Amino acid sequence: MEQFLDSHGYPALFALSFLASTLIPVGSEWLLAVMLMKQNDPVMTVAVATLGNTLGACTTWAIGLYGGPFLIRRVLRIDAAAEESAERIYQRYGVWSLLFSWLPVIGDPLCLLGGVLKVSFGRFSLLVFTGKLVRYAVVAWLTLGSMQIFT
Repeated sequence: MEQFLDSHGYPALFALSFLASTLIPVGSEWLLAVMLMKQNDPVMTVAVATLGNTLGACTTWAIGLYGGPFLIRRVLRIDAAAEESAERIYQRYGVWSLLFSWLPVIGDPLCLLGGVLKVSFGRFSLLVFTGKLVRYAVVAWLTLGSMQIFT
């Protein structure tokens, strides 16, 4: 594992962070924490994870933008009532809900909904990037802080 992280750590973190921000249910925080415990640069580690996670969210946004109706009805099999409920919630909380795209379970659907409801790419990417950066920075801070406590 150590050899793998030495040679593939950042690309693996980018790929895992990217996948974690699509509709694939994986997590990337564990790898970020492991890399920090292995003395990788905290700024670079958070930057790579944030970039990968943001680009994964942009992919989900694009799927929503270009394949929204097909995706909603045929792939995800979301009925009209659930779609209306999601639209009501989105209208109520608006694009600011994208700051919470890092949350498990609801984050990916928020990104998908941003595409379906045609949120501009600039606004979408800024809000999503901000939320994901804060999340990874907090994970890094907690990891580094706990390392100081236990060493």
